[in-house]
Amino acid sequence: MSPAPETVDLALWFEAALLPDGWAKDVRIGVRSGRIVSIERGVGRAAADAGGGVGLPGVTNVHSHAFQRAMAGLTEARGPSDDDFWTWRELMYRFLDRGGPDEIEAITALAFAEMLEGGFTRVTEFHYLHNDPAGAGYADHSEIAGRIVAAAAASGIALTLLPVFYAHSGFGALPPVQGQRRFITDLDRFADLAAACSRLTADMGDARFGVAPHSLRAVSADQLALLPGLAQGGPIHIHVAEQTKEVEDCLAWSGARPVEWLLNHAPVDDQWCLIHATHVNEAEWRAVVARGAVVGLCPITEANLGDGVFPAAAYVQAGGRFGVGTDSNVQIGLAEELRMLEYSQRLSLRGRALTADSARSTGRALFERALVGGAQAGGASAGLAVGQAADIISLNTRRFAFAGRSGDALLDSWIFGAPTGSIASVWRAGREVVREGRHVARDALEARCRAALKVVMA
Repeated sequence: MSPAPETVDLALWFEAALLPDGWAKDVRIGVRSGRIVSIERGVGRAAADAGGGVGLPGVTNVHSHAFQRAMAGLTEARGPSDDDFWTWRELMYRFLDRGGPDEIEAITALAFAEMLEGGFTRVTEFHYLHNDPAGAGYADHSEIAGRIVAAAAASGIALTLLPVFYAHSGFGALPPVQGQRRFITDLDRFADLAAACSRLTADMGDARFGVAPHSLRAVSADQLALLPGLAQGGPIHIHVAEQTKEVEDCLAWSGARPVEWLLNHAPVDDQWCLIHATHVNEAEWRAVVARGAVVGLCPITEANLGDGVFPAAAYVQAGGRFGVGTDSNVQIGLAEELRMLEYSQRLSLRGRALTADSARSTGRALFERALVGGAQAGGASAGLAVGQAADIISLNTRRFAFAGRSGDALLDSWIFGAPTGSIASVWRAGREVVREGRHVARDALEARCRAALKVVMA
C-alpha cells in the first residue's frame, strides 16, 4: 500500500511519464529515502511538487572507459598508412604515459557528470587501468578502483564496477607488450582486486560489482574458466568480435570465430554482456539470444573506430537483448547512441524503422530495450515503479522540438529531432543532480578536470 503523500521526502510531478505499462498523464511520483514509494496518475500539480515536463526512467550506460574521455578529438589525424582500430589503440597506449590517480579521478568524475547530463543514471565502468605509468602495481591494488568509486560519489551516478582481467597481448596467451603495462595483472593480484572492489561498492548502497575478462585476446582459456567465480553472482562483461582482424586471428588460433568459441567454452547466460559482438554470423547471434545474454552496443565509438555494424535489426526482431554504452566516450549522450544505432541499421540495410515493432514507435522501442537490457547488464533494475530507485530524467518540453507531441512521438522527437541539451533535469536516487541541463557540480568538476588535463597533456 502506498504511503500517505506527507510521508514522502520529495514529490515530482510530470505532465506525462513513461511507466512500465505505458504513457500516463499528470503523474506525481513520491520519493522516500531515494526510492519511489508512490505513483499517482491524473492528478494536478501541487504547489510543493518539483519536476515538470516529461518523466522518463534513467538508463544504464553498459560500457565505459571513462579515462578515454580526455582523448576525445585527439586521434583524428591520418597517419602514413591506413587508419583503423589498431592504429587508434597505439595512440591510446601512448596517451597512458601520463596521469596518476588524481588525474584519473578528475577525468572520470567529469565524464560521469556528462553521462548524467545525457540521460544515463548508472554507468558500468569497464575498469582496466590498474598500474602506474611505469607499469608497476600500486601498493594498494585497488588504488584506481577507489578513485572510480570516489568519482561516482562526486557526480552522484550509480556505479556498476567491473575490474578487468588483462594478461596477454593476443590469442594463445601471447606475452603483453609495453603499451599494455598499465593494464596487466595476474590471477592472484586480480583476485585481491576483485575482493577489494566488492568491498568498495558494498559501501555505496545501490552500487554493483562484477568482473570483466577483457577479451579472448587478453585472457587464456584456463584463466577465463576461473574468472566467473570471482564475480560473486554479479555481471560478467567481455569485449568480443569487435574487429574483423580479431575474427581472423581467433580462427587462426582456434579454428572457431570469437563468439562461437566463447559460447562453446564459457557458461554464457543472462549474467553475461558481450561488448560489441560486431562481427557475428546468424548462428552466433541466435545462440546469444537463446542464452539470454545481453549485447553491449556502443554505436558512436564503433562508428568512430570504423568497427562495423552489428546486425541489430534481425537480432532484436528475434528477441535479442541489448544495452548501449559510451565506450571511449568520444561523445556522451543516450539519445545520440540510440540514434546512431538505428541510423547504422538504416544505412546498412537501406530501410527505415528497423528496430521498431508494431506496438511501439522506433524511439520508444529503442529506449525501452536499452532500459531493460541495460539494467540486466548492470546487475540492477530500472523503471518508474514503486520500489525502484528514483532515477528519473525530465525532458524539457519547452523546446520547440516537442511542440504538439505526445506519447511515443515525444521519444521519437527527442532521439531523432531534438537538439543536444533537451534534458532539463535528472534525479538520481531522488537527488537532483542535473538542473536546467547542467550537472549541479559541473563548474567544480570541470575546473578539476582542466587541471588534470594540464598534467596529462603536458
